[in-house]
Amino acid sequence: MPHDPIDTPAWVRDAVFYEIFPDRFARSSRIQPPGDFEPWATPPTSLGFKGGDLYGIAERLPELAELGVTALYLTPIFASASNHRYHTYDYLAVDPLLGGDAALRELLDRAHERGMRVILDGVFNHCGRGFWPFHHVLETGGRSPYRDWFLLDRDVLDGRAELNAYPDRGGPSTAHHPLGYHAWWGLPALPKLNVANPGMREYLLTVAEYWLRFGIDGWRLDVPAEIDDEPFWQEFRRRCRAIDPAAYLVGEIWDEAPAWLRGDRFDALMNYPLGTAILGFAGGDRLDRAVIDRHDTYRRMLVPLDGAAFVVRLAHLFSIYDPAVTAVQLNLLGSHDAPRALTVLGGDREAMRLAAVLQLTLPGAPCIYYGDEIGLEGGNDPACRGTYPAEPLAGDRGLREFIRATIEARRSHAALRGGTVRPLAAAGRAVVLLREADGERAIVAVNAGDEPIGLAFDVPDRPWHGSRAVALAGWGDSLDGGPDGGDRLTVAILARQATILLER
Repeated sequence: MPHDPIDTPAWVRDAVFYEIFPDRFARSSRIQPPGDFEPWATPPTSLGFKGGDLYGIAERLPELAELGVTALYLTPIFASASNHRYHTYDYLAVDPLLGGDAALRELLDRAHERGMRVILDGVFNHCGRGFWPFHHVLETGGRSPYRDWFLLDRDVLDGRAELNAYPDRGGPSTAHHPLGYHAWWGLPALPKLNVANPGMREYLLTVAEYWLRFGIDGWRLDVPAEIDDEPFWQEFRRRCRAIDPAAYLVGEIWDEAPAWLRGDRFDALMNYPLGTAILGFAGGDRLDRAVIDRHDTYRRMLVPLDGAAFVVRLAHLFSIYDPAVTAVQLNLLGSHDAPRALTVLGGDREAMRLAAVLQLTLPGAPCIYYGDEIGLEGGNDPACRGTYPAEPLAGDRGLREFIRATIEARRSHAALRGGTVRPLAAAGRAVVLLREADGERAIVAVNAGDEPIGLAFDVPDRPWHGSRAVALAGWGDSLDGGPDGGDRLTVAILARQATILLER
């Protein structure tokens, strides 16, 4: 019996996302701070606040639109006592340091006027110690009517022990008693929510509905695999789609996970497997192993790939999901949880350009981590969460213009956004890929090696009718060849460069 087609949001297929860590992107003059922030240009710290806010993001929307961005992904913005705001204490209020609900209203209105979508980060596995029902439990222990909204130890529930939510503050019992509750990765500041409890479950579902009614365009869900409750996520999808049939739901799952993308839970995942493959191919032996090896997942996933290994990896990744899912995967080269792409690539800007070409011309929704387009660097957290320069023209403007031009090529040609990917040739550190969608065809040829290379190949199905190269700012003319008089095509690619060929 045939399966129903998987329903993924059509708008995401053409989207270019931009991930923003709000405390670090732009500080407006519209919020009176309660005290001093850290100096904007100093290195980021784990606990310090820089004072970026949502009004600041709204003010820079024209710059993002000029880059080609059509959607924003904001890391958490709800009230929290941490700069990253994964310690939520009020799920129904935007943090006042970010401008409160009024600032989100203005950001959404300005973004939507430009045709930009906005998705928020939903942290429904754990909360902060200040979350009001957890505070209730802290005050009254196992007698609190909210006790089953969390996972409390039996001794606490039976009144034989008390919660120890601040063990780092010392005290004679600290070394001998556990927290008294389950916490994410054992961190006292992050009590785990008991999603199996009907009251907690309904509360979280109403939170998701509330902000969709407010006007957001979807959710990025934090560590969803740690909520081992398939019916919860199925209900989450039903409730969200009942409010907005085009709501985009993307899960933070770092590995391949086809079971989550069968049409009943998420539309997409944060596509770290593709991102690390691109970085491994573009970087090769220039990868910064010292940085990579200090990141648990990158140490496992990110390895140098030659052209042949890269196309094998692509073929696998594009085969394990339904095409409707592949078309909306969130394709990223970096995020707030990983060292910055340029740092991973050993500071090699040519490799960064190669990686950007692949990210922006493969199926799925590319997601640029704020500042990557101007060459921001930074190792593991907190270094990867540095501030975006306050000066309008700061950073590597050549890299930004190159990425802008590649986004424009993607926007202008259907074959660079969706459809199929077929490898045509691979040798050494080079690959040639055929992209095809809506009757359009394009060839993307990338040479990550240190020597020029010529690759000959046949284009399947029908003859190739001439070529023109996409002009990418700051990129040399790496096309040296073309149709050789028959059905066979020959492309010469300069060392560490790429070309995009469009069929005439």
